Parts: sequence; C-alpha cells; structure tokens
Amino acid sequence: MHRRHPEIAPQLLSETEEQRQLRTVLRDFYAETSGVEELRTHLATPRGYDEALWARLAREIGVHGLAVPEEYGGSGFTFAELAVALEESGRALYCGPLLPTVVLAAHALLLSGDRTACERYLPRIADGTLTATVAGFDAGVPGVAAERGSGGWVLRGQADFVLDGAGAELILVRAGTPAGPRLFACEPAPDSCRRTPRRVLDETRRQALVEFRGAPATAVGEADGTEGTEGTEGTKGTADGTEGTADGAEGAVSATLDAGRAALAAEQVGGSGHALDATVAFVAQRHQFGRPIGSFQAIKHRLADVLVALEAARSASAYATACVAVASPQLPVAACAAAVVCSETFRLATAEYVQLHGGIGFTWEHPAHLYVRRARGAEVLFGTADQHRARLAGLVGPATRTAARTATHPAA
Repeated sequence: MHRRHPEIAPQLLSETEEQRQLRTVLRDFYAETSGVEELRTHLATPRGYDEALWARLAREIGVHGLAVPEEYGGSGFTFAELAVALEESGRALYCGPLLPTVVLAAHALLLSGDRTACERYLPRIADGTLTATVAGFDAGVPGVAAERGSGGWVLRGQADFVLDGAGAELILVRAGTPAGPRLFACEPAPDSCRRTPRRVLDETRRQALVEFRGAPATAVGEADGTEGTEGTEGTKGTADGTEGTADGAEGAVSATLDAGRAALAAEQVGGSGHALDATVAFVAQRHQFGRPIGSFQAIKHRLADVLVALEAARSASAYATACVAVASPQLPVAACAAAVVCSETFRLATAEYVQLHGGIGFTWEHPAHLYVRRARGAEVLFGTADQHRARLAGLVGPATRTAARTATHPAA
C-alpha cells in the first residue's frame, strides 16, 4: 500500500534557473529548425525525421545525454532536465525517436544494473550516434522467446507496434526463458530480424512489427556465473545468472515503463500548451460581427476550461517527473495519475484547437490535425486511461480508500 502523503521535496516540483534556460534554448531551437513544413518534409523520408537535426540536438544542446551519468558519456543531470526537453519536443511535435531511445532504452539499461551493457551502448545514445528502442515490455506473456544457441542466446518470436522498430539500431527485448522473462540486447540484422512498418494514426511516431528469427542477442543484467551484477532501484543482481534474474528484469521493465509514462506526460503537456497558445492567438485576431471572436463569453469559457486542465496536467507531470528523478517508490502511482490527467488534457486541448479555428482547423493544410493525431496515439501508448485507473486502484489499495472515506465521513 502506498502512503497517502508522499515525501517529495516541494522544490523538486519547481523549475530551476538552469531548466528555464534549457527551455528557452530549446524553444528557440525548434522554432528555427522544426516548423510544420519541415516536419511534413521529413515525415516522407525513410527514417521519418531530420537526422541532421537529431545530431545537432545531441552535440549542440546535449539533449540525449541529459539523464545519462557522466561515467557513461552523459551530462549527469536528472530526469527533471530531460522532462523539460521532452515537453519542448512535444510542443514542437518533434518526430525524432527521443522517447524510445533516450527514455525507454536508456532507462532500461541503467535499471538493469549491467555495467558492461551500459558502457557499450549509453555513450553512443548520449552522443546521438545510436538509436534504440524496447520490445515486448508491455506484454503479459512475452511474445519473444530466448534460447541457447551454439554461439549464445538467440531470439525467436515477434513484438508488435514497437516504437521506431523499423529503424532502431538496438532493441532491448523482454523475452521468455525457462527461468522466466529476461532482458536481452539485440542489434537487428536483416537475415535474422524482419521489421515491418505499421500504418499508425500518428505518423510522427513510427511503429513496426518486429519478427525475430534466430536473432543473436546478449543477456542484459546477467552475471553468467561469475560475479554479481550491480543492481539499481527496482532491480536485483545475481551471482549465478539464473535465480533472481527474472525478478530483476521484471522490476527494470516495470520501472522503465513508468519512466516512459512520465516522459509521455511531459510531451503531452508541451503539446497541450502549443494548442492553447495557438488557439488564443487565433481567436484574438479572427473577427466576426465586428469584434474578435475571443471576446465572446462562450469562447472565453472554453479556453478557460483548457487552461484549468493544463495547469492540472502540469502538476501531475511535475510530480511524476520528480518521482523518476529521485527514484521514489511512489513512481507507479504518480506515473498512472499523470498518464490519465495529461492524456485527457491533451485530447481536450487539441479538440478545441481544431474547433475554435473554424473551417481552417479541419483542413489538411493546418497543423492542428497533426496534434490531434499525436494526442490520440499518445493516450493509448502505454495503456488506456481505464487501465491506468484500474492499476491505480490496485496500487492505492482498499485500506487507503477506507481511511479516506472515514476521514471524509466520520460517522460512516
């Protein structure tokens, strides 16, 4: 059962001067380099994003290495700084694979406690030369099985709707073994790994079906019978490479998904902020009946509703971000709450983005539909709102609900 009053220092919920400066730099950077026309152009390319811009984000601003420890080539900041970058990328609808590479894959490696894997892959993630993703993390029973071959582990099976699955150069796979689910690193090759792009609603976030056909892989977080691995929060090192490794892998997978939910919430806050700002600017300059349409009471009320929802989303996102940054045990609760609140806010903000722009908001030429697609795709990416609410009910527990009811109605 989780405590009703989590112990998170209030200052962790406020933006620091460094974070404000990072936000300013990124907003100016995206405004200059990643407009709607550029976005449409790069969506038609094989990788679906501007690879030169991806490299600049890594080299000039250091986005990819913000939350990577210095010993692995990163800047050694926390998830709080990375969340600022994700919020601004969501605001600009940036289509590079930041979420699968910098959040999911990087956190899975760090949480695995496998120093060898971290030293091999994290420096290349931090400098922007390696794109990565995860597969099979959200499946109840892994669709991929790992078996011992003559030259080591090989993977067989498939994982569907893998983020950046058609282009990622490294895939961290949750695969089944006789000892239970384990984590494996696979550098896919065409002869042993077939990758088929899926047609998805949100073209700015590509997904693919990945079929493993005897693909060579390396166990991540395994000691292979030598010495114990160094665990991190939510993982467990092993001495023999078998017992306890599955539990450690599942802990790393669960924590990685919660970090992904917190990251996605930050993106959704950024996208909602853009939708609100663009709509406010439009209703201030669009005239009808001799006055700006923004002066009408009905329009004011609708925009006020979006603003209130956005402030709630900012709070939920900030709390989830702080929980990831300090490895709080409250992260599962915070991540689920942020997923629900931020998804609903993004949906509302983009709906008003379209409707309050009138006829032009419904055209393909206007960027509003791109944000609508991103909102609809994001709200089911790591589970639906109903699934998050069901998980929250289990995490909070009946005892907490009973205590809350008693405090509210003492006579009950």
